[in-house]
Amino acid sequence: MSDGAAILAQDLAALAFCWRLERRDGVALGLTSHDRDLTVAGFPYRAAPGLVPSAIARGIGLEADAMDLQGALSSDAIREEDLRAGRWDGAALWLHLTEWTDPGALWLELMRGELGAVEQQGEKFAVELRGPHAALQAPVAPETSPGCRARLGDRACRVDLVRHRRLVVVAAMEEDRAVIGGGGLVAGAYAFGALRWLEGANCGLTQSVIANDADGATLSDLPAFPVAPGTRALLTEGCDRLIATCRDRFSNAANFRGEPYLPGSDLLTRYPGAR
Repeated sequence: MSDGAAILAQDLAALAFCWRLERRDGVALGLTSHDRDLTVAGFPYRAAPGLVPSAIARGIGLEADAMDLQGALSSDAIREEDLRAGRWDGAALWLHLTEWTDPGALWLELMRGELGAVEQQGEKFAVELRGPHAALQAPVAPETSPGCRARLGDRACRVDLVRHRRLVVVAAMEEDRAVIGGGGLVAGAYAFGALRWLEGANCGLTQSVIANDADGATLSDLPAFPVAPGTRALLTEGCDRLIATCRDRFSNAANFRGEPYLPGSDLLTRYPGAR
């Protein structure tokens, strides 16, 4: 019998949950349901006894795994302003069970997956964990569409984004418009693109760009935190997913993932002589 199995077979065991979270910006955090900090394989897990998971079901089926996670916002590790800003959305999470008297001797993985959108409920937060099987809910084959189904720069598109990114300095914020110091932007080139903050209170957060002119970019929403003049950001061009844009701006029509010339349902309404 393995050490883990022997521990679980005991009449009395001191068990604790351990969560490891890795945000998309690279920040890693460990939390435990025990009332004291634990260290497993050199990685610290901070005490967060108010953090509890819902019931967890494991099986061999192909149904999607899910789990609700609830806890208090009192921990300094998970700040309320970071939750509101979306820094924890999409973070990777591993949930293990261990015995706090000998951390790591029992290290049973209960679940792994990705955090959904984090919701605030008064002074607490709640989040759903999507397991690996959630990917099975995606369509087996893509549906036809006149627009491109790829994202600019991904493996299907293959456009090298290095040539379509620009390091900028935000001189000021005019509501949802970021004024770019020095200007020089190509009007419309950054619509449907993104602005990633490289410093300041918003560092690591990415916002969508809905329009731009030579001197600034209009964001889809206001930054989560105030922006100091002179803050640096990375501005990435966007694509409207049209074949003309793919061909003329990016010279990438060979990788266009759409069917722009496929007849639509309006073909059924045509008749001889109709224009």
